[in-house]
Amino acid sequence: MIEKLQAIEDHYLDLERKISDPEVIARQDEWRRLTKEHARLTEIVTAFRAFKAADSGLQEAKEMLQESSDEEMTAYLKEEIAANTEKIAELTEQLKILLLPRDPNDEKSVIVEIRAGTGGEEAALFAADLLRMYTRYAERQGWKTEIMDANATDIGGFKEVIFAIEGDGAYSRLKFESGVHRVQRVPTTESGGRIHTSAATVAVLPEAEEVEVDINPNDLRIDVFCSSGPGGQSVNTTQSAVRITHLPTGIVVSCQDEKSQLKNKEKAMRVLRARLYEKAQQEQQAELAQTRKAQVGSGDRSERVRTYNFPQGRVSDHRIGLTLYKLDQFLDGDLDEMIEALITNEQAELLKKVEA
Repeated sequence: MIEKLQAIEDHYLDLERKISDPEVIARQDEWRRLTKEHARLTEIVTAFRAFKAADSGLQEAKEMLQESSDEEMTAYLKEEIAANTEKIAELTEQLKILLLPRDPNDEKSVIVEIRAGTGGEEAALFAADLLRMYTRYAERQGWKTEIMDANATDIGGFKEVIFAIEGDGAYSRLKFESGVHRVQRVPTTESGGRIHTSAATVAVLPEAEEVEVDINPNDLRIDVFCSSGPGGQSVNTTQSAVRITHLPTGIVVSCQDEKSQLKNKEKAMRVLRARLYEKAQQEQQAELAQTRKAQVGSGDRSERVRTYNFPQGRVSDHRIGLTLYKLDQFLDGDLDEMIEALITNEQAELLKKVEA
């Protein structure tokens, strides 16, 4: 592990030299890529340097202890040895986690797709609640959100809503959200006061760059039509809505949120790229997908991952058995405690695999 960490620090120092080089700075794309890599390695290098300092302090204290005849100095050195030994143990565990294989998509922005499931209008209202929850979480993180497409209902719900969350590390925090989210509450549409169970599906896709997904224009069928609002009423008499069909895969993406046909086409292409990227990854990384399934579930939108129980004010994640009794705060975007627990669980499972 020490040799690997030393190689990382050497690479880190090389990156520092490069990102300070005027010739590299002039090549902005390369400079941005290098600065991003430098930032990613900073936490590892900082921990490794602290580890080396603690180890150096430990060895020095041990040598001095062998030569010490003064009682006070001996007691002090023993305290130093104990403190540095404890620090080394803590840093060793931290470094093990920092060296775990990284999901190559962790730093990406995401496309989130929410669809109402079982439960009719109540499921559509719950989909709207989830949209607000993720939007509020993005605000807390300083990320930008943008609606890509939405199919709204008459009373404020969504049959389907697709939106982008742009921000460094968005995928690393939100990738565990994919799956079936279940809600238990008395619907506003229910006059008898009975608790109903409804559901919505969430899919979180890493947003792909154009260079990562090669789309042949000849593989696309692009249709334009007039956009419509809740209940199907026309909201735009011009043909601004766009539907793109990727013929080889049969993937269909439509977008009508913008009044401009060009902007709708651009948004639809972003969603299509994300879906094709996800499809390619699933096909190429079957082993990784199986690993994740063993950790926190497959991320498949057919798997029930979480229940939101309004009568009891709780939210429960079924993959890690964690229940939080702060439903209101959770739906207002206070997701960090749950997300940190999911990340910790994934790290623990990866450590088991590495150490096995």
